[in-house]
Parts: sequence; C-alpha cells; structure tokens
Amino acid sequence: MAPAQGQFSDHSDGADTEGSGEGELVPPAFRSAVEGLRSAHLRPELEVEPTRPPQRLAPHAYALEAAVVDGDDDLADGRLVLLHDPSGHDAWQGTFRLVTLVRAELEPEMAADPLLPEVCWSWLTGALDARGLSYGEAGGTVTRAGSHYFGALSARRPATQIEIRASWTPREGRGGVPDVAAHLAAWGDLLCQLGGLPPSDATDAAVVTLPQRRGPQFP
Repeated sequence: MAPAQGQFSDHSDGADTEGSGEGELVPPAFRSAVEGLRSAHLRPELEVEPTRPPQRLAPHAYALEAAVVDGDDDLADGRLVLLHDPSGHDAWQGTFRLVTLVRAELEPEMAADPLLPEVCWSWLTGALDARGLSYGEAGGTVTRAGSHYFGALSARRPATQIEIRASWTPREGRGGVPDVAAHLAAWGDLLCQLGGLPPSDATDAAVVTLPQRRGPQFP
C-alpha cells in the first residue's frame, strides 16, 4: 500500500472507475459523493488509497482500502465501498450504501472475551453516532477466528483475528448527496480503534481499545 497518511494516494492504478458499465454516465450525486470521499480529513495513522470496486453490486461503485500504520506495523486493515443506485434500492431504503470489511489480530486473552463481538459491533455504531451521523438499515457480522501452528510452523504463537463485515445507508442531504466524508472519518475512527490506538480525543476514557498487534494484509 502506497504511503498516503490521512489522505488519498495520488496513484490509483486505474482504480478510479466510478461507473460499473462501459461508457455509463456518472450521476452528479455520485460524482459529488466521490469528491467528498477524496476531500475527507482522516487521522494521520491511516494510509488510504483507492482500489478497484466490486462489480454488479450497484450501477455505480467506488472503493478504497486503508491500513492503520505504526512504524513498520500494520495494526488493522480495512476496505470501504460506496455504492449508488439512482433508482433506489428497497433493502437500502435509499440510493447510497456503504459496505465495509475491517480486520485485525488480537491477543489471545482479548479474543477469549465472550462479549467481544457485541463490543466490536458497538464500535461501528458508536463511531457513526459520535460524529452525529444519520444512517439506517445497518447490518453485519463480527467474526473471530483462531490459528494454531504445528510442525515446521510450531514456533509461531497462536493468532486470533477479528473481522467486521457491515453495511449501512448514509442519509442523503442537500442535492441527494450524503455526507460521505464524515462517514469515512467515522470509519477511520473504527479502524484505528480496532488497531488498538487510543481515540483521537484522549480525554474520552469510556472507550476501550485493543492491544496493539500487527494486522493482516488483504490479498
């Protein structure tokens, strides 16, 4: 991942495709939303760059990936996709949808906490609520998976990974465009929290963070 702390990389490697169809016109609302993502101000620990969006999920899509970086360590990785269907979508209850995957490695003792999935989900909704964002139809899964190593790999410590897959509908504002820059900033807060970093407001003692560990890389 090319360094682009707190902002988008200038090198998209052809990943800036904003419409899913050949020669398809990009709606002004979607173009404004993408410009909002590109102008977002994020925490300096985040390295962010555009990536190729998934196909067939919506007529228009834009995607980015990010890592929480501390020195040479990636503490957490994530991917965020903005979807847009000008005709609306019944399941979304709107014309825009945000879809995410975030993941990080945990200390075994933290991973054993039976309430961990509920806590991690609350971090997502809490990050959105903390920025006063209006959203709906939020849903997703929290998964933890453990790896134990044997034979030639037996010297490695057991590893546990937490993964959040989620989507939600950002409420549309003026011109039918949601404040996706603020949603991206909230998503960045979630990613940093998952990576074990303290909240940007250090006085917020109510937030529990995870131990810092090197997170996995997306393939």
